[in-house]
Amino acid sequence: MTSEVQNFYKNKYVFLTGGTGFLGIAIIEKILRSAPEIGGIYLLMRPKKGKAIEERLKDLTKNAVFEQLLETQTDAIFKKLIPVSGDVGENFLGLSPADQAMIVENTNVVIHSAATLDFQATLRPTVNINLLGTKRVLELCTRMRNLKSMVHISSAYVNSYLTEAEEKLYPCTESAQKVVDLVDTLSDTALDELLPKLLKDHPNAYTFTKQLAEHEVNKHAAQFPCAIIRPSMITGAWKEPTPGWTISKNGPQGFLMGASKGVIRRLPVGVDLVYDYIPVDAVVNQTLVLGWYMGTNSFREVKVFHCTSSTSNPFKWRSVVDQMNDYLHKYPLKSAIWYPRLKFVSSLWVYKLASIFVHILPALVLDLVLRLTGGRPMLMRLHTNVWESLNRLEKFIFTEWKYHNPATQQLAQSLPEKDKQLFNFNIAQLQWPEYFVFLTQGVRRYLNNEQPKSLDAARRKDKVLFVVDIVFQVLVFSLLGWLLAAVLGSSSGLFWMYAVASYVLFSLL
Repeated sequence: MTSEVQNFYKNKYVFLTGGTGFLGIAIIEKILRSAPEIGGIYLLMRPKKGKAIEERLKDLTKNAVFEQLLETQTDAIFKKLIPVSGDVGENFLGLSPADQAMIVENTNVVIHSAATLDFQATLRPTVNINLLGTKRVLELCTRMRNLKSMVHISSAYVNSYLTEAEEKLYPCTESAQKVVDLVDTLSDTALDELLPKLLKDHPNAYTFTKQLAEHEVNKHAAQFPCAIIRPSMITGAWKEPTPGWTISKNGPQGFLMGASKGVIRRLPVGVDLVYDYIPVDAVVNQTLVLGWYMGTNSFREVKVFHCTSSTSNPFKWRSVVDQMNDYLHKYPLKSAIWYPRLKFVSSLWVYKLASIFVHILPALVLDLVLRLTGGRPMLMRLHTNVWESLNRLEKFIFTEWKYHNPATQQLAQSLPEKDKQLFNFNIAQLQWPEYFVFLTQGVRRYLNNEQPKSLDAARRKDKVLFVVDIVFQVLVFSLLGWLLAAVLGSSSGLFWMYAVASYVLFSLL
């Protein structure tokens, strides 16, 4: 059997934005591993922190995501990566005339992944990157001589003001040009004051500008084949390149990182709500399949696809809530600060109350110890950032969305058998408890940078931390019981009762 998707990408050139991000680097790895006969990948990159784009590309190729690729390929495969200096936030993408001419002449597939994902960002940067950045990419597409398809990576949450959404464009409440004109003419202060009126039911400027960008893509659908893919919360890899791989600290892998250290001990989630998580390799595979699908059909209208799980394989934390602590102790960290013990709480106010005792107070003590020992205090800053972010994230934490994806499911089922194997994005096959076992290991390996060979030592430390945690709790609640007995004027023999009552009350938090 031959792969139609592989054959499509053979000798073709892809222009990729956002190639240094979590999704972008996974797209690069997949192309090089599963379509190694590709002509090349133009990577839009900008100098950063004093590093030229060539140096940044060299750093990128050292990422652990390429370990499996390099088992079958030599370093020569990276010659397929062609860095071009630019920035989606600049006119003409910041490209030199020579680079523009090269890209226009050779590019066959455009994958636009670059975006600002900051939910706290103001209107000016989000308009410049998410909206105008997309317009700049599309303008370049109109000049390309041999463009076969353009895939725009959007977000399922562009329609987060709806609790159910279909694979279609929804009307915008403002015109893109009006928003651009406002950004061009108003001060930052005036924009901040106007923002709530512009957003209406949108939760933030990110979803607002990403929705506007979708409509810019739609304007060009008659000129060249355009697909919009809307992933939900992108999480660590399901299968490729290796189960659990991630470099993202967003979503579940972020709190698993903190929980495995022992510094995140409470998590606000609705255990019986459906959370729409989608593994990064499913997004990558569907993106590349869409490049082929759009490029081999004569569509003259935009096609929208939800890369989501809420309706095809819904995940509830209830399915793994009893196993999460087992996972953390089966794959503990050698660098753990305290004995991991994660508990899920059902509301933000309960989380904040509990956080005072299990996060803030311990962070103050541990940061003081770090200062006295010459270390760098960091725990209070961590918990302060989490605390401040919760209010703007509450809608995303405690809202259940249903993103219907019949077009995605139909596309997955219609693939040739070889491509179903090579570019699988049918997540109906995914088993969530098993997935979280691998995600826990991936967080350990790729976010906490601990190799599998350190696991035995980490397990020994985990046992020591368990004993220390028990002794510490006995001392703390005994002291609390003694203080309560003294304050209430009770006999000293009753302090055990107060200690036990304090422990029971504390365990409810």
